[in-house]
Amino acid sequence: MQTYLLSQQFNSRSSAENSTACPANATICDGTSCVLLEDDFNQTLSVVLSTVLTIMLALVMFSMGCNVELKKFWGHVKRPWGIFVGFLCQFGIMPLTAFLLSLIFSVLPVQAVVVLIMGCCPGGTASNIIAYWVDGDMDLSISMTTCSTLLAMGMMPLCLFIYTKMWTDSNAIILPYKNIGLSLVALVIPVSFGMYVNHKWPSKAKIILKIGSIVGAILILIIAVVGGILYRGSWTISPKLWIIGTIFPAAGYTLGFFLARLAGLSWQRCRTVSLETGMQNTQLCSTIVQLSFTSEQLELMFTFPLIYSIFQILFALLILAGYRVYRRHRVKTNTDVEKTEEKEDSKSTSSHAKINEGFVSNETK
Repeated sequence: MQTYLLSQQFNSRSSAENSTACPANATICDGTSCVLLEDDFNQTLSVVLSTVLTIMLALVMFSMGCNVELKKFWGHVKRPWGIFVGFLCQFGIMPLTAFLLSLIFSVLPVQAVVVLIMGCCPGGTASNIIAYWVDGDMDLSISMTTCSTLLAMGMMPLCLFIYTKMWTDSNAIILPYKNIGLSLVALVIPVSFGMYVNHKWPSKAKIILKIGSIVGAILILIIAVVGGILYRGSWTISPKLWIIGTIFPAAGYTLGFFLARLAGLSWQRCRTVSLETGMQNTQLCSTIVQLSFTSEQLELMFTFPLIYSIFQILFALLILAGYRVYRRHRVKTNTDVEKTEEKEDSKSTSSHAKINEGFVSNETK
């Protein structure tokens, strides 16, 4: 990242360090925002939470795998039209949307880069949990998450090379391939065991799935607040990043749904593709940002992945609530129609019986 771009933002740093607006142990401070050194408590909390979340996530993905049928999963791999549509959404729509939002709001170069990194990340595993709750195609959801994580090895460098040229050198961005590989392993192994359990013991798999779906919902809420616990810095950052962090996931959900519908996918798969598009791997984005930028640069961007994570979960919960209301209304409407039809049938049968001198067939008794 070119240093002259940051000199204008930190020309008053010497005077700000003496300000009482930030604590004395702040690594950087401009009077309105600060980043603090990690203390022993923060490091311990980070390790404990990371371990607990990793174990919980593995168990949840195991339970999600209990809802995946091997034949249907393999069917998506052999006829990957749904996966291809998801690929276009993940590495076509999301990076382009990030690029356009950065241009429209005229953010600083370092901020534009973090928005683009978020847009180029693969789908997150939280999408699989929400997809289950909205009656999505779990076979497609798991296969899309797996493929996007695998393809991210090549597509992330390509997308970053294309879209970040006007702001920075893409070689300055360090991609943690080890983390991407670990994410892939953490997804594939538990899901594979879940698929095996579903194949061997379908009745037990249903019980595991119900428990796992509840744990998964709790896990999503925990992830939403973990970032806020680990960061002890100020939330006073550019309002533009707040606006982008709000619009970006909503645009991903909406555009993913409409592209899937234009591609001729069913409503069930449209919901699945929408969730897979809007829900990004924000943990991976945070890792890339921390590896690639200096502490001065992080002061301008370090909370954006957390902002995106909060709003992507918030919009996903709104989608879930809307779908549940729609489903309940549809079931109620269908029940009323069936009752009306039954009454009409009974009336017609009764009148028919009177015409035929009281004879009623055994089927109507």
